[in-house]
Amino acid sequence: MSSIHSTSVKNVCRRSLLALSLLAVAGFASAQQPAYPKGPVTLVVPFPPGGSVDMVARTIGKQLGEALGQTFLVENRPGASGNIGATSVAQAKPDGQTLFVSSSGVLTANQFLYKRPGFDSQKDLTPVIRLVNQPNILLVHPSLPVNSVQDLIKLAKAQPGKIIIGNAGIGTGQDIAARQFASAFDLNMLHVPYRGGAPAMNDLLGGQIQVMFETSPTALPYAKERNGKLRAVAITSATRSPLVPDLPTVAESGVPGFDSITWIGLTAPAGTPPAIITRLNAELNKALKGEMGKKFAEFSLDPIGGTPQEMAEMLRKDSANYGAILKAAGVEPQ
Repeated sequence: MSSIHSTSVKNVCRRSLLALSLLAVAGFASAQQPAYPKGPVTLVVPFPPGGSVDMVARTIGKQLGEALGQTFLVENRPGASGNIGATSVAQAKPDGQTLFVSSSGVLTANQFLYKRPGFDSQKDLTPVIRLVNQPNILLVHPSLPVNSVQDLIKLAKAQPGKIIIGNAGIGTGQDIAARQFASAFDLNMLHVPYRGGAPAMNDLLGGQIQVMFETSPTALPYAKERNGKLRAVAITSATRSPLVPDLPTVAESGVPGFDSITWIGLTAPAGTPPAIITRLNAELNKALKGEMGKKFAEFSLDPIGGTPQEMAEMLRKDSANYGAILKAAGVEPQ
């Protein structure tokens, strides 16, 4: 009896040790993947539906919803070149329930465009991850007798101030690309800002504006199909896109060194717990290396990823670059 009792005690001890070990492993796994706060999460987009930022936001929202087991909803808050959406996130409770998906222009250029933008991207927002880089495609309305970059340059020189070029808003990547282009050849074109890429594209299709640098996801179908609705002239990346290999770059079309790439990133209100930032960053880095990254590449969006610190450094670098471009263009804060 004594031997049986001893064996039973040993078995109980083994089971207890095993249970403790499993708990320890579970605890370690939990520490490695911190639980995300429960409740619906709002992804604020500072532009109307239909543009590339909106598309990226909806894609990562679906991915995060599946990975974290909760609802991620996109809320479009356009206006003031992105200031309205950015300010709402900067003032939101830093609990992981409100996040900001934005193009780099809102985060880096708006401080030079407005005396009181309502937020400071480097103080009021916490970087989470750079998601994708995106080139722009130079599009013209078919009524314009332009088939190349050189054609556009000659026409703009012959008709100073008469060619209307639209953009998604002052300080957006499209606007910066247009100003870089105009500066390279001292062109005088009428710049018309919109409240987002989608309404600008509608007016380009309707002929109310004649020229536009548009993000590749939106412009790509016109560059591929050659259907006569719009004419793709060039792409702003340093090298040609494999998706439209016959479309020349602006650089090889007579603007040596021209390379105008913007990016889309995710930020959170300042003060958001590091565990939340870490979890979001880990999930999105994993997705960018998988099927989600492949989906972005199909729209000529280059998956980036990386750490929050790397995004913070890019914010500082691009802020200095955009500030110099806008100052050279004579843009004064309003």
